[in-house]
Amino acid sequence: MQETGHPDPARKMFEADDASRALGIELTDTAPGYARARMRITPAMVNGHGTAHGGYLFLLADTTFACACNGHGPTAVAARADITFIRPVGLGDELVAVAQERTRFGRSGIYDVTVHRDEQPVAEFRGHSRTLNDERT
Repeated sequence: MQETGHPDPARKMFEADDASRALGIELTDTAPGYARARMRITPAMVNGHGTAHGGYLFLLADTTFACACNGHGPTAVAARADITFIRPVGLGDELVAVAQERTRFGRSGIYDVTVHRDEQPVAEFRGHSRTLNDERT
């Protein structure tokens, strides 16, 4: 968690993220290079196979990754990301995603996110970030 009296750039960014919050994602912990978030699978998130659509797992992991890489302060965006689905997820499952910084170099960073259900991994995500030079194009 951020020290008291200092703004938390990850929380500030998340509070402006209407898409993630509308899906019920809750940001539960942040620190520079680290974030933890959770989301419950709703009926609108279930696909034709009766399991959670992979896009929602990706979105949870991507949101958590964004909070981790923006926890340092400068605006960072995804340069690349991929996900491996390990186990199916079902209606009503609560998912917890934990993002950890692996390395930062120059304006780039690499982050791993594990998405869990009941402490059991259901997806592994790797994201590459790029810090902006204050110009948003």
